[in-house]
Amino acid sequence: MTRNKEIIHALKYSWLTKFYDPVIHWTMRETTFRNQLIIASKIKPKQKILDVGCGTGSLLLRIKGFEKEAEVFGLDADLQILEYANDKFKNANLKVALDVGYSDKLPYHDNFFDKVFSSLLLHHLSTENKIRTLIEMFRVLKPGGELLISDWDKPDNKILRSAFLIVQLLDGFETTDDNVKGKIPVFIKKAGFDEIITISKLSTVYGQLSVFKAVKI
Repeated sequence: MTRNKEIIHALKYSWLTKFYDPVIHWTMRETTFRNQLIIASKIKPKQKILDVGCGTGSLLLRIKGFEKEAEVFGLDADLQILEYANDKFKNANLKVALDVGYSDKLPYHDNFFDKVFSSLLLHHLSTENKIRTLIEMFRVLKPGGELLISDWDKPDNKILRSAFLIVQLLDGFETTDDNVKGKIPVFIKKAGFDEIITISKLSTVYGQLSVFKAVKI
């Protein structure tokens, strides 16, 4: 998701997309970090929810399972992965609005959403586009709205740092450097958010994954 409209696939190459769900499920403590995002959000009925970089829709599916009356939107630039998401929602008989678009230029009005989520997106973006994306998330949130992010973070030990090399080799050292240096909370604040907290830090086979929460005052 970049300004030059380059599509960044979930596992770098489009032919690997079909393996994304099982890889995340079996290696990333998926149930834990996705549930932590949802529990921290305290979603209420009728609230408008956006997942930026929604991928195959796994987080959206859990959100609708948690609060069926929430109005849920998912955005991704990858048409192939949105087809996977659409199939999931059809099979579950759930209504979710899936939109094609880029994270640094969200196709939504100002002050529109109550909650904005992002899961494993930011480490794919350049520093400039991380900040642009967070500014856009701030723009589309209502005052008092909340941002909830799960992404790679600065490792607490050398073992987790070494494990993260796998992600860097796959997704690139330039875009992941901000994560490994612990800059995500800094960028969130720079975008205008307040009350930035780290909900949790999870050790995975690929490194340290953190869950962040922030508020638009």
